[in-house]
Amino acid sequence: MSTSSTSEFGTQPFTNPHAAAYVRAMADLTTPDAVFWCDGSEGERDFLYAEAVRQGVLLPLNQEKLPGCHYHRSNPNDVARVEQSTFICTEMAEDAGPTNNWADPKAMRARLHALARGGMKGRTLYAIPYLMGPPGSPLAKVGIEVTDSIYVVLNMRIMTRMGRVALEHLGEADDFNRGLHCLLDCHPDRRLICHFPQDNEIVSVGSGYGGNVLLGKKCLALRIGSYLGRRQGWLAEHMLILGVESPDGRKSYVAAAFPSACGKTNFAMLIPPARFAGWKIWTVGDDIAWMQPGPDGRLWAINPEAGYFGVAPGTNAKTNPNAMATIARDTIYTNVALKPDGTVWWEGHDDPAPAECLDWQGRPWTPASKEKAAHPNSRFTAPATNNPAFAPEALDPQGVPIDAIIFGGRRAGTVPLVFEAFNWSHGVFLGATMGSEMTAAAAGTVGQVRRDPMAMLPFCGYNMGRYFRHWLDMRKRLAEPPRIFHVNWFRKDSEGRFLWPGFGENMRVLKWVLDRCDGRVGAVESSLGWVPRFEDFDTEGLEGFDRETFEKLQRMDPDEWRRDLLSTDELFMKLYTHLPKELVFQQQLLVARL
Repeated sequence: MSTSSTSEFGTQPFTNPHAAAYVRAMADLTTPDAVFWCDGSEGERDFLYAEAVRQGVLLPLNQEKLPGCHYHRSNPNDVARVEQSTFICTEMAEDAGPTNNWADPKAMRARLHALARGGMKGRTLYAIPYLMGPPGSPLAKVGIEVTDSIYVVLNMRIMTRMGRVALEHLGEADDFNRGLHCLLDCHPDRRLICHFPQDNEIVSVGSGYGGNVLLGKKCLALRIGSYLGRRQGWLAEHMLILGVESPDGRKSYVAAAFPSACGKTNFAMLIPPARFAGWKIWTVGDDIAWMQPGPDGRLWAINPEAGYFGVAPGTNAKTNPNAMATIARDTIYTNVALKPDGTVWWEGHDDPAPAECLDWQGRPWTPASKEKAAHPNSRFTAPATNNPAFAPEALDPQGVPIDAIIFGGRRAGTVPLVFEAFNWSHGVFLGATMGSEMTAAAAGTVGQVRRDPMAMLPFCGYNMGRYFRHWLDMRKRLAEPPRIFHVNWFRKDSEGRFLWPGFGENMRVLKWVLDRCDGRVGAVESSLGWVPRFEDFDTEGLEGFDRETFEKLQRMDPDEWRRDLLSTDELFMKLYTHLPKELVFQQQLLVARL
């Protein structure tokens, strides 16, 4: 290392010369006092947790009630992803597309390096080799993240396969994602999360929030991943993957995309109701799916992650009992409330509100307080293997074959509970036009539909029009493509009550979906697609649910749909120069059917 004042400790420097050279180049830029080369060992884990506690970055929780769990508070101005500060840096603006913030790569890199120069002085640079995907998987990708945040290191240990396993996968190759993270002073004016897809590089400065700094997460897994997928012939998607095992032992696999606040993690960890005794749901992944055509002509998927970075508020034994079991040990909690007994609480927890506690900023809190105890975006980071429903197939390098793809959003009206696309092209249209109603109480936003194609609007690393084309072209490589469906758990009656019970009862919808894939159940053609008949739908044991309720759930008003289609024009017009004509034709066909 050229800076003689910098010491090196941890394990030995990486044997891969390209990885070692990258780390040392970043150390020369940021001038840390020390470089720590991570190897992912258990001894290193114990050392890092102890060091994080010593520094005050983590606080040990009650080890009898929450063994192996720790607590973290982030800077109050740094608690969520920042779309306005997230950039795609490509040579041409059209490559990023109109739905992304674009910046010239040379100018942005110069700006970032000016901010990072000397930015780790007085701190330690941690060099993190990590693997996205099961070892040996043809889809797995290696990243090297350098960071001055011990919180990032410990979260990356949970979220990825970190350490020697990544370096062994990389071998002597130069094919890895380069990632620099520099905390700086966490000032919003110096917060930038920048992606250089053509160089397979990420630079994040001025933030400590997980979504901005765990570079394997949204940055590599989706923004860079989607770009690589288009070039290499695979899909990087913001999708859960679940397995369904019938009583006779047969397994099917489903991938599903939902925007935020639509029950994605709950669906991934669904527990079937009593009516479905003998059925099991297995969680392959709760957030990311990398999918490619297999030699058998089917679409195969892996979950590139090894952990869950979930939203805490609203998580409880009713909404997601498997998640509650998962986070009972070896979990890092961020920005939740801290109770006097060293346990944690958040709004929507099973336990009643504590008489007193410290809120997410460390301030005294009681039920009379006007502000929430836990931040609405407070998080837990937990190993996927903690999940009682963890699918063994999640460790399979080949992944799992996808039988069905489900798109869905939060809609109080207009959209039925479930329907099936006529074909692949129609299914891509359903994904491209999906959206959710805003739930924020700001003026003019309540009930307003925000289009979020494939739940990828904030995460697609290139022009979204070309992204739709890539989806359509994928059909040519699939002899047995998955069937595509659309769901809406959130339809309400005229008095504002949910018509569908949701949660575990979503198993009934899932059963119809899989029966359609296997040709075991019928459907009726409608303007929107294939829809279930009441007699095709398993309602046994569903109290208070009758044919009339089912018809309200499945009601399709042509006038409502004509108005809804007008709101898709805004997105399509924005993407018009690269919008595939097939999607325009699908829109015209729907208008004609209506």
